[in-house]
Amino acid sequence: MKNILITNGRLIDPALGIDGKLDVALAGGKVVWTGNGHPPEGQWEIIEAEGKIVAPGFIDLHCHLRQPGSEHKETIATGTQAAARGGFTTVCAMPNTDPPIDNQVATAFILNTTAAEGAVRVLPIGCISRGRRGEQLAELGEMAEFGVIGFSDDGSSVPSARLLKQAMEYASTLGLPVLEHCEEMSLAEGGQVNEGIIATRLGLAGIPNAAEDIIVARDIALARLTGARLHLCHISTRGAVSLIRQAKAEGIRVSAEVTPHHLTLTEARCLNYETNAKVNPPLRTSADVEALIAGLIDGTIDAVATDHAPHTDNDKCCEFNLAPFGISGLETAFGSLMKLVHTGRVPLELIIEKLTAAPARIIGGLHGITGSLKPGDPADVVILDPNAEWTVDISVFVSKGRNTPLAGEQLKGQVALTIYGGKIIYQAD
Repeated sequence: MKNILITNGRLIDPALGIDGKLDVALAGGKVVWTGNGHPPEGQWEIIEAEGKIVAPGFIDLHCHLRQPGSEHKETIATGTQAAARGGFTTVCAMPNTDPPIDNQVATAFILNTTAAEGAVRVLPIGCISRGRRGEQLAELGEMAEFGVIGFSDDGSSVPSARLLKQAMEYASTLGLPVLEHCEEMSLAEGGQVNEGIIATRLGLAGIPNAAEDIIVARDIALARLTGARLHLCHISTRGAVSLIRQAKAEGIRVSAEVTPHHLTLTEARCLNYETNAKVNPPLRTSADVEALIAGLIDGTIDAVATDHAPHTDNDKCCEFNLAPFGISGLETAFGSLMKLVHTGRVPLELIIEKLTAAPARIIGGLHGITGSLKPGDPADVVILDPNAEWTVDISVFVSKGRNTPLAGEQLKGQVALTIYGGKIIYQAD
């Protein structure tokens, strides 16, 4: 492992409140120094970062790696390579695999496979219910012992409020959050796109905002009752933002994430039956997007997470109502978010905070994840070129999933280099 000195870059470390021109020295897999002029003595491999941003490696709270069970769509190896290209050094793997991650053996499989094949750190999330069937609690305690960072039945919400209450109570004793997919299934069942004029024009069944808002309200009520930590996944509606804002004002322990696609795209992307824009929750209206951006800025929404959901070309090359939900998002996340920066909507520093320090706080320091570059922290670093222009070329994706509505789009802002544990794992051409 080489000793690395990153020089002349603008270091943005929101966890430490740092934004300035500072050098960063990495040795032995750790950050050993930040400063100017006189690095520690030794032999250093110099990385010149003039005109670029140096930041802690990104943390993705919500990622689907498909293994076990759907290795034709993605594997831990290919998914973590895609994460590296996107600047992510830590990804949290959702448990809706086949079989689901609902016991210690399945949890150990994720960790062991990552150790053998992973390009970046993978933190498993365990199921709330056995088999994700929403009937009985999974082995939460056993999975916690094996290193899960929370519990979720993502892909669907827990249908029983009673079972979710039990899960929250149990998770609280373990010091871990419950992560909820907010969708009232009887309202959303059969829906393909956001309920509204686009759905009507396409002749497709719609998924109303209320399907999300109802579960957000229910889950907040249960968090209030139990005192549990509740994390709400991929928020997409203005109603949900309002409910979360009110809950935080009350002191309820709730956090929330939003995806790059829900911040930057609307339901109009589904016109012409564009299956690569079919996602759950669906892309919403411009009014919802505005509310999400406002929530991101005022702290109602804590983090940005990709909800990376890779599918094969054959999966998406079909009639709209037969296509699965999901966007492959790891490799385009930063470039997509930079649209908000270059249009003056969101400061760059805030985007980096929502990808680093904020998700680290939600993880709660487990596995030594700090989202920071203070000396002694893991040498997980991303170097960003905020002005690099590039075209989304799905033919060079390393993810098996090339299902993105951004194919062929010109983006401004690119990951230049990713370092994980002191090793360079990705460098742009």
